[in-house]
Amino acid sequence: MIYLQLFLSFLKIGAFSFGGGYAAMPMIQQQVVDVYHWLSVSEFGDLVTISQMTPGPIAINAATFVGIRVAGWQGALCATMGCVFPACVIVTAIAYFYVKYRHMEGLQMVLNTLRPAVIALILTSGITILTQAFFQESHIDLQQINWIQGSIFIICMYLLLRKKKDPIIVMLFAGVLNVIGSFFIS
Repeated sequence: MIYLQLFLSFLKIGAFSFGGGYAAMPMIQQQVVDVYHWLSVSEFGDLVTISQMTPGPIAINAATFVGIRVAGWQGALCATMGCVFPACVIVTAIAYFYVKYRHMEGLQMVLNTLRPAVIALILTSGITILTQAFFQESHIDLQQINWIQGSIFIICMYLLLRKKKDPIIVMLFAGVLNVIGSFFIS
């Protein structure tokens, strides 16, 4: 039964997560944390980090991670197949119709309308992860702020946005800063 639950849960995520992996994060969180309780909120934060750090699409990495955590390699296979299957079907159908009707004004209007919704989904995930990274509790309380994580975030944003540094170098740099910062806390 767990294999079917994993498959159907990630089938739903794969079918309705428009906008890529970041846009899927609220749906993944809702399924794996809120509905099935396969992961805690803290473990979900780890899931996002691991999914981001490993090669490949975030939603597929998340499905594989959750599947392994819940039901071993068979669970990973079921969750990953559930996540990938809708995309294969949908992209094939969309590609056919897009090639046929790409010059229609109505189609362009629909695509333009979806963009703000996708941005809202990405922002929702970002705020959830940001809150978890900066604060000891799951709610915002300035007395509980993790100043090291906040400082690393600001430095990384500066390096990425203003200095246009390579994201891999910034991630490595953030890891070094975190290790150095942990010496000051302990």
